[in-house]
Amino acid sequence: MRILLFGKTGQVGSGLVKDLRSVGTVRCVGRETADLSDLAAVENVIRDEHPDVVINAAAYTHVDQAEKEPQLADLINAKAPGVMAEMTHAMNAWLIHYSTDYVFDGDSTEPYTEDMTISPNSVYGRSKAAGEEAIRRAADRYLILRTSWIYSNHGRNFLNTVLRLAKQQQELRIVNDQTGTPTYSRALSAGTVAIVRKLAEGQDNQEAGIFNLTCRGATTWYGFAREIFRLAGIEDVHINPITTSEFPTLAKRPSYSVLDNTKAEKAYGVRLPDWRDSLKECLARRAFT
Repeated sequence: MRILLFGKTGQVGSGLVKDLRSVGTVRCVGRETADLSDLAAVENVIRDEHPDVVINAAAYTHVDQAEKEPQLADLINAKAPGVMAEMTHAMNAWLIHYSTDYVFDGDSTEPYTEDMTISPNSVYGRSKAAGEEAIRRAADRYLILRTSWIYSNHGRNFLNTVLRLAKQQQELRIVNDQTGTPTYSRALSAGTVAIVRKLAEGQDNQEAGIFNLTCRGATTWYGFAREIFRLAGIEDVHINPITTSEFPTLAKRPSYSVLDNTKAEKAYGVRLPDWRDSLKECLARRAFT
């Protein structure tokens, strides 16, 4: 199986670079080869590689900055995936694309399933929703994997930010009225590879569509921070829970965005770990990164 991966240096992509080698021949590209804002470059890479599977782990993820750059967010998160879908459809290849819990408005009180109505609150969420729709219009063999609250030991994410601030401040204020599921990038990578392996075993008989894929369980950003500190042994920094209104941001976040992962488990046998277990694994790896 020939696999083409976009976003090789990102949080999810860097793990996929290693993990996908057990499934097939992998060609990994980054921004220097095919910036997703350059649609012609995206098209040319896919045409040249003629892969069996394209995995798009690249995205515009700066949620607040997207409010100032809506056209760029739409280009990268919506139009580029649309081009990928058109190309993979023409080649009878699979497209695996990551989406987000931010396509929902957060008004639910129970985990979101894939068929629930989306209503994003932010430019970022709307651009990702538009990407989903572009893929659905253009392709038949696609997997849109909605995930949430991605973190890892490298890059811009909540884990690294909290650990950095803990070295600089005696007290942190963390939002406690937004509920979701922290998802370790390596756990998501492992789940993705399990799905790709299923595709390799029987490409013509696998279910296409949208699938939620996050770690299990739920917490708030405050709860996430507390668990980070507990596992990291940080005892000399106090965390104060605050409300969203006390920490205003350019983009509105959903107050509740837990995703129901039942569909992916039934269709592909993929079940990611509890978020606490994944966080423990991530921090255990930190000394080696």
